[in-house]
Amino acid sequence: MKKINSLLLCILFFASANAGKVDTVAVYSKSMQKDIKCVVITPDNAKKKHLPVVYLLHGYSGNYAQWIKLAPQIASSADELQMILVCPDGGFSSWYFDSPVDSSFRYETFVSGELVSYIDSHYKTIPDRSGRAITGVSMGGHGGLYLAIKHKDIYGAAGSTSGGVDIRPFPDNWAIKKLLGDTICCKENWEKNTVINLVQNLKNKDLDLIIDCGLNDFFLPVNRAFHQKLQDLKIDHDYIERPGAHNRAYWKNSIDYQLLFFKHYFK
Repeated sequence: MKKINSLLLCILFFASANAGKVDTVAVYSKSMQKDIKCVVITPDNAKKKHLPVVYLLHGYSGNYAQWIKLAPQIASSADELQMILVCPDGGFSSWYFDSPVDSSFRYETFVSGELVSYIDSHYKTIPDRSGRAITGVSMGGHGGLYLAIKHKDIYGAAGSTSGGVDIRPFPDNWAIKKLLGDTICCKENWEKNTVINLVQNLKNKDLDLIIDCGLNDFFLPVNRAFHQKLQDLKIDHDYIERPGAHNRAYWKNSIDYQLLFFKHYFK
């Protein structure tokens, strides 16, 4: 497990004196037998006290640097809100589950097992679900909710921005077939790995949840369905619809609300 030089990222994005420290680390995944890069943002006083951690998942075709590029203000947010932010590489199109058809994709195991263990052993964290949250954008929005619901012992709060919270209406998009098989031969894989179907495993207060989506986002219908299912099951959650589309402008704004939500959870 080695640190990668992150000087360029620091120069580009963090001239502010009150910004958190940004590192890029390589975390070895035993399950996938490779190093996976992650951006880790820590407040200035991260070595002095135990801090909560928010895991930020990128979208389809993105990588570990997506969040710091589209929302550079999160470096200051880490310092102001006193939290560690971790942005793992989730592959071009992993959807953050362990693929039942391709054993080289084990991103559920990596993010919620190997990565959490690495962060807790290398940083001064609160090593408990009360000190962990996870969220993401688009594919990462699906991943944030999917991983939190499946690992309620690891995370206490979760979110999604512009999330693909039901993948079934999109059988030919984003290379999902490569991970699950097609919807004819492998329908059960799609049913088990779409986050909207995992909601039935939740009880009220199991997780603090925040979901938001733009009014012009193509994922708006599946987010509304997800919201309705949570309501039907009487599961408390924050749900937000605002003007905006499936784009960087919306995501850059949204992350500020989500980090504040998690700050209140950590309190």
